[in-house]
Amino acid sequence: MAILVSTSRARRFGTAAALTLFITPAPLLAQDQPTTQNEPTGQESSTAGNDSVQPPIPLVPENPTWDSFHGQLNAQKYSPLKQITADNVGKLEKVWEFHTGDVSDGSGEIPATVWSATPVFANDTMYVGTPFYRLIALDPGTGKEKWSFDTHSKLEALTQPVLKNRGVSYWQADDPVAGEPCQKIVYMGTMDAKLYALDADSGELCKGFADNGVLNINQWNDTNDKWPLSVLQPPTVVGDHLILGWAGMDWAYEQAPPGTVFSINARTGEREWAFQALSDDMRQKSGTANVWTHMSADREHGLVYLPVSSPSPNYWGGNRTESVPLGTSTTALDVNTGKVVWSRQWVHHDVWDYDINAAPTLMDITVDGKQIPALVQSTKQGFLFVVNRLTGEDVWPIEERPVPQGDGSVEGEVYSPTQPFPTKPAPLLDQAEKPEVWGLADAVGFGQCSKLWDNLDYRGMYTPPTTKGEGALTYPDSSGGVQWGGVAFDPESQTAIVNTSHIVQYIKLYDREAYEKADSGSGNESGFAPQEGAPYGMRLMVARNWLGMPCWEPPFGEIVAIDMHTGDVKWRRPIGASQQYGFFMPESWGSPTIGGAAVTAGGVVFIGASMDAKLRAYSLKTGEELWSDQAEAPAVANPSVYEYKGREYVAFVAGGNTILKDQVGDQIAVYALPQNDD
Repeated sequence: MAILVSTSRARRFGTAAALTLFITPAPLLAQDQPTTQNEPTGQESSTAGNDSVQPPIPLVPENPTWDSFHGQLNAQKYSPLKQITADNVGKLEKVWEFHTGDVSDGSGEIPATVWSATPVFANDTMYVGTPFYRLIALDPGTGKEKWSFDTHSKLEALTQPVLKNRGVSYWQADDPVAGEPCQKIVYMGTMDAKLYALDADSGELCKGFADNGVLNINQWNDTNDKWPLSVLQPPTVVGDHLILGWAGMDWAYEQAPPGTVFSINARTGEREWAFQALSDDMRQKSGTANVWTHMSADREHGLVYLPVSSPSPNYWGGNRTESVPLGTSTTALDVNTGKVVWSRQWVHHDVWDYDINAAPTLMDITVDGKQIPALVQSTKQGFLFVVNRLTGEDVWPIEERPVPQGDGSVEGEVYSPTQPFPTKPAPLLDQAEKPEVWGLADAVGFGQCSKLWDNLDYRGMYTPPTTKGEGALTYPDSSGGVQWGGVAFDPESQTAIVNTSHIVQYIKLYDREAYEKADSGSGNESGFAPQEGAPYGMRLMVARNWLGMPCWEPPFGEIVAIDMHTGDVKWRRPIGASQQYGFFMPESWGSPTIGGAAVTAGGVVFIGASMDAKLRAYSLKTGEELWSDQAEAPAVANPSVYEYKGREYVAFVAGGNTILKDQVGDQIAVYALPQNDD
């Protein structure tokens, strides 16, 4: 019985580090920014940068809505609802399901679908976007369709190997005008760089937004225009601002569209300001360092937090050896002006595609008796960096430590001598030693895994790519020890919940002549990629034997609870079961995961995410599995929790991801307690 563990790499690109800042752990403030950075346009700067002296404003949601990708702007994925508890969650039953019909396994003319859309509950309606770029409004109590809108976007994989959608965003006016349309708006983007604005009640286009309800994001694609600026992640709504990043192609080019984030007026579609992570000079010879995932915001203090990816190309940085301080960073902007308030870089000179792939989670925590307005940034390396969200300063010390240097086989590189490491919480994955070869996989492969290990360079995390042997072992892999689901947080117990994947890959660089001879094609998120324009192409593979079994020891995924008073682990356990050829492996082996968790005041953690396509509930207190149900495909979207007409519901999108497993779906599955239960 073999396990297929394909790499679940989060998309969008890389970022490079600042050589001049390699040993500067302090936060980069606005006045430290390169003078070549574009000045954003918009209103005068707010007082966000001076708020560090103010007491933190509580971040617990007042209303049991789930009106954004992560439930709330703070990205806590938290519901204050208590109807479903650890004691009664075992009685959950499916009360309705809906099938969109927008699904493809890629066997025909339509590319495969990847559906990661969090169901958004707002305006007494559930809103979802589909990978065929339709927006659907459903009755949240019955699943009956209220309306749907088809963008008629071409079903072509323009920037991704698949069709992809992560859902919608919702906005409503603070002072709605009775009888006027578009006082409540739902937004959805497409792969061909369009953003649609629809009246939330009727599903009609908002004619006053941009060009009759459609905004062409690609009008701002003015440097290294290699692909459209795909809007796969819905915008982050902060007041009347739509904060919008974009997605592109991985591993393809040395010079690529440079990373930009736009603030769009929610009512009119007018661009208010633009932020760029690269200097004007760097924009010409590199690219990306974009924001492809969701963002979080502290609306009361006027700050929006950007998880910035790495510059291009992903696995060679000879074109970007000078300072790129905003690459692979968490960067806090004044939401009114787009000006940098502070920034922390988490990977210097990133040549591992360790782009920041999740919105940081904002939380108020008490450490050593002191209340701190904190931010937790999860990373692909399995780190949780904890800083003050108003200033960027360490909560627990973050240390610059020496890391491996290159072996001399890659020309043009200048590696960072150090990288930042958090002292607390401890890394979610042990990266100090080379992962142990799994004896079972090695035996089945007649020593294949041991031979591979002998031919891979590994001197700890941040071992640079090489042209020698089979290449360099990378652990965690480029898909991420923590994926874009990020960290959930219970503000009552101050417990953070995060799911992890344990995947080993290996990366090899080829000079141009060798690459042309070696290139045998690529699959979804693995195989060969050209890095066109750079002196090196690349090959990235998951370390498996001939039968598809992982060469490294299980568990392959875990779910972890962390006490944010102390930074210590409260509990951890394998999550899910790996699967292949119709067989489920032992749950003690766990599963790689895509997507994240939701947590409730009832003491329950809900999550899909695993390869076995099961939906689960765990005890927030102990980690005990309390409930599960089988979905039609892996639920690689964060679940949502909402209340409608006095009843608490939990909603999952089971759409699958062909990186995790060749099983896709179009199911929305919604659960509640039986009507006669409290």
